[in-house]
Amino acid sequence: MTNHELNELKNRYVANGAATSNTAFAERAENAELWDADGNRWIDFAGGIGVLNLGHRHPKIVAAVEAQLQKVMHTSAAVISYAPYVQLCQKLCELTPVRGPERKAMLVNTGAEALENAVKIARAATGRSGIITFDGAFHGRTMMTLAMTGKVLPYKNDFGPMPGDVFRAPFPNPLHGISEEASLNAIRTLFKTDIAPHRTAAIVIEPVQGEGGFYIASPDYLKALRALCDEHGILLIADEVQSGFARTGKLFALEHSGIEADILTTAKSLANGMPLSAVVGSACVMDASGPNSLGGTYSGNPLSCAAALAVIEVIEEESILERSEQMGRLLAERFGVWEERFPAVAHGRQLGAMAAFELLDGEGKPSPELTQQVCAKAREKGLILLSCGFYGNSIRILVPLTVSSEVLEEGLNIIEQSLEALG
Repeated sequence: MTNHELNELKNRYVANGAATSNTAFAERAENAELWDADGNRWIDFAGGIGVLNLGHRHPKIVAAVEAQLQKVMHTSAAVISYAPYVQLCQKLCELTPVRGPERKAMLVNTGAEALENAVKIARAATGRSGIITFDGAFHGRTMMTLAMTGKVLPYKNDFGPMPGDVFRAPFPNPLHGISEEASLNAIRTLFKTDIAPHRTAAIVIEPVQGEGGFYIASPDYLKALRALCDEHGILLIADEVQSGFARTGKLFALEHSGIEADILTTAKSLANGMPLSAVVGSACVMDASGPNSLGGTYSGNPLSCAAALAVIEVIEEESILERSEQMGRLLAERFGVWEERFPAVAHGRQLGAMAAFELLDGEGKPSPELTQQVCAKAREKGLILLSCGFYGNSIRILVPLTVSSEVLEEGLNIIEQSLEALG
């Protein structure tokens, strides 16, 4: 079927809230490129929203899934488990920066499910109910994670009221006038105005905000937050759904700070396109809830676990962490060039290859309109590009880390041409 024919079906049968503005339909994909139903080639700088750090259809991951498909496709781990589930949990416990010495993990399907379960575990472990998150945070689209998400449009607007006992502090963002001390003081103020520390189960933070704009929490801030949690017996939950699995030059962004979380959630590139997420934490915390209290019908399905085990092997064997650091340096250099050439481009930033820049209007204010125009112009030229941010004016780079140098350069040139075209 053609793109036009498929769009007719989409307009007739797919709910508007679940539809996409892109009128192309992916037919096949390889590494950082895909081809639509009309045969048009696209360069993919979105990576399935950070899911494809190792590219579309990495051969080792495809082979691992195919091999598992010949053995067991589904049993439900809640009924009878299988080796890839426990083998992956072992690997995650060995690799994840959470407090030890004993660690445990559990598997679900999506980032939102991982955060939901992290909250349940934190409440069970502490006997407290309060959860503190941050402005601009994105933790998922279920009701609990929507309450935790710090942006109304487009995620929360139509779906209230939200679950209670969720409170929010400003994320440290010097670019927008929020110092680290101001953020910490805001949490201390919450303890006086809204939720006492002895009722607070956890503080949940993205070490690098994803949908919020790729803003980076500094090592000093994360260390101070860790100390604040310890002072009051509060669990620290690190949401690494988007920042995990090599995007920042480390397996997890939290590793840049040298601290450990009590609980860490990960998903997206964990299984590089297969639905899988994980909650990893200190054993005493993870074991707090009763038997059969965690999990789900499809949680940690065998195909996804096989994919994730292959992902870990590829990251180690193909020097993906080094590639992420190298790509980050290249992106930072290109952002610097654009900031000199184009008055609208500002605030380039990156941690490894988790990189973004902002577009501002003539008065130096965030310009979501210009941002959408640049993304649209790039789309016309065959580049899939995503915006993000609290103000909707950040353009983020989530190209697969396995992208060839030639395709990466081609994509960056399209962004540059799109900036030029819009003056």
